[in-house]
Amino acid sequence: MTNVFALALFVLLTASAAIASAQGKYPERPIRIVVAFPPGASTDIVARLVGERLGESLGQNVVIENRPGAGGTIGSQVARRANPDGYTLLMNSSAMAVNVSLYRKPGYSMSDFVPVIQGPTTPNLIFVHTSVKAGSLQELIALARTTRLSYASSGTGTTPHLDMEMIFRSLAKVDITHVPYTPPTAAAAVAGNHVPVGCTTVPPAVPHLQAGRLRAIAVTTAKRSPLLPEVATVAESGFPGFDDHTWFSFFAPAGTPRAIVERLNKEINRILQLPEVKTRLDALSLVFTPNTPQEFAAALKVEVARYAKMVKESGARVD
Repeated sequence: MTNVFALALFVLLTASAAIASAQGKYPERPIRIVVAFPPGASTDIVARLVGERLGESLGQNVVIENRPGAGGTIGSQVARRANPDGYTLLMNSSAMAVNVSLYRKPGYSMSDFVPVIQGPTTPNLIFVHTSVKAGSLQELIALARTTRLSYASSGTGTTPHLDMEMIFRSLAKVDITHVPYTPPTAAAAVAGNHVPVGCTTVPPAVPHLQAGRLRAIAVTTAKRSPLLPEVATVAESGFPGFDDHTWFSFFAPAGTPRAIVERLNKEINRILQLPEVKTRLDALSLVFTPNTPQEFAAALKVEVARYAKMVKESGARVD
C-alpha cells in the first residue's frame, strides 16, 4: 500500500513539475486574440492597443483575429473550442454577459471561460441624425409616440441594444424598431441618415459628433462622460437610477493554467496604464481600473445576473 501511495505521489509530482516547466517557458509561439466584433469596433480598438504591446513584453507575436457575428456569440464559440493553453484569448464586450440570457442557444456558457481581466469601460450613447427634431431624451420619446422611429444599435445582444429596449419599451412604453448593425456601421448609418436614431458605445460616434453629422442625446452611465460633459445622462432625463455601460475584456478558455492567467492579467494591467495608452483611452471616453482575475470573476457574476433581469424586463429575446 505504501509503495502504491509513493508511486502515485511520484506521478503527481512529476506531472506538476512538467506543467510548471511548460508554464515557465510560456509563451513559446504566437498568441491569438479572437475579437468578437469587426475592425473599428471599440472591442477591436482595445484588443489592438493591448495586443501590440503584449507581444513586445512577452517576446512573441500577438495575432488579432476578428470573428464578428451574432452580437459577439460567433467569436465566443470560436474561442470556446480552443485549447486551454494560453495561446488563444477572447476579447469580447458586455454582450458576452447579455447573450447567455438573450439568446435561447448562444453556443457557449460563461463557465466555458476563465476571466483574465476586465478592460476599459465606456458609456453607451444615444444619438440622432441632425435632421431629427429632438434635442433631449424626453423630446425623442415624445417624437417616437407620434412618429414611427427605428434605431441602429451595435448589434443584437449588445448593451446599446438592451439599453434602448429597456428605455423605450419597458420604461417609456414606446414602440421603436431595432435595426442591428455593427458598432462602426451603426454610427455611420445614422450619420448618413439611413436610420434616424442610434445607440452605440461612445468611440464609434465620436468622429461623427465632431464633424457635426450626429447630435448626442444621452449617455447611459450614472455620471456624464468627461468627453461629452454637456450631454445629459439617462437618469437625469427622466429615468432616475438608470446606469449601464459597456466593458471590453479578456477571457481564456476554461482550464487555462492559473499561472498563465495571472501573468496575462499582470501584463495587460500594466499595458492599460501606460501613459500613451491612457491618452488614447481618454480620447475615446474609455476608463480602465486595474483589477485581478478574481475581482473580475466576482464582478462578472453580478453583471450576468443584472443583464438577465434587464432582458426579462425589456422583453428582448433572440431564438
